[in-house]
Amino acid sequence: MSDNTDLLINDKWIVASRGNKNNVDPLKPYGWLVEKERTVSGSIEDTGIIFLTNRECPFHCLMCDLWKNTTDVTSTAGIIPNQIRYAMEKMPAVRHIKLYNSGSFFDTRAIPEKDYKEIASLLKNCETVIVESHPRLINEKCLKFRDMLVPELHVAMGLETINREILSKLNKQMSPGDFSNSVGFLTKNGIYSRAFILLGLPFLTESESIFWAERSIDFAFTSGVECCTIIPVREGNGAMDQLKGRGDFTLPDILSLEKVLEYGIELNKGRVFADVWDLAHFSKCNKCIDQRIKRVNAINLSQKITSTVDCNCNLYQT
Repeated sequence: MSDNTDLLINDKWIVASRGNKNNVDPLKPYGWLVEKERTVSGSIEDTGIIFLTNRECPFHCLMCDLWKNTTDVTSTAGIIPNQIRYAMEKMPAVRHIKLYNSGSFFDTRAIPEKDYKEIASLLKNCETVIVESHPRLINEKCLKFRDMLVPELHVAMGLETINREILSKLNKQMSPGDFSNSVGFLTKNGIYSRAFILLGLPFLTESESIFWAERSIDFAFTSGVECCTIIPVREGNGAMDQLKGRGDFTLPDILSLEKVLEYGIELNKGRVFADVWDLAHFSKCNKCIDQRIKRVNAINLSQKITSTVDCNCNLYQT
């Protein structure tokens, strides 16, 4: 772990390190897509993802870049349902929907409670709906929304890491206990939960980051989550670029991602996925990157460890 005692990481420093937000239309989602995902039942099905445009998250996490596609004002009632309707009209019909709003679905400054009923109506033909939330915002509003839904509700939350020192520096404003308590609340009320786990944390070596990612997966499953997603940390949000320039952060290697993914799969305690967005960014070897991306995708869908990629870069030791 690096010596970073001279750096005060807080809301002020993180926000001051930013560039400009993207120009987004507050009346439309800033993106949508359909991807294959292995479901709880084991089938591989199309899942629609709608990236809703709304107010910036009140938590300013060190590694987050989702603020880039947010507004500075609260959405008025009706705007979010209209965004969902707009995207669903353009996507093929799917039975599984993820509503990602660059923050927390249960943040009422982002998603007005008045919109829950209309959102639920739009999703009535779905089988599952997955939303994201900060663990500290898990409360009775989750149950209110669940009770309006025909599909099954799943909630994804960022655990990030159980290394308490690093978690504090991420400015997440939560503890592992907060996460575990939120999972317990959801489980008690029949709601599946997912955990986001970070790989390539600042202030840690590659091997330390692998270790803590694996321990965090252990903790998440012990807490009761049904699914873990491993997310390699990226630069590009201002704060992470500054840490990279200081030598406090380096991009994780795709070999490390494969290793942690394999670890999670071998536990056989629930689904484990690796985030596959822009995976080539994490490769030091141009010869095998296409094969490695194909392998990670195959493991995500099959939840089985496939043959390793044969390349000289396997000699790289973390």
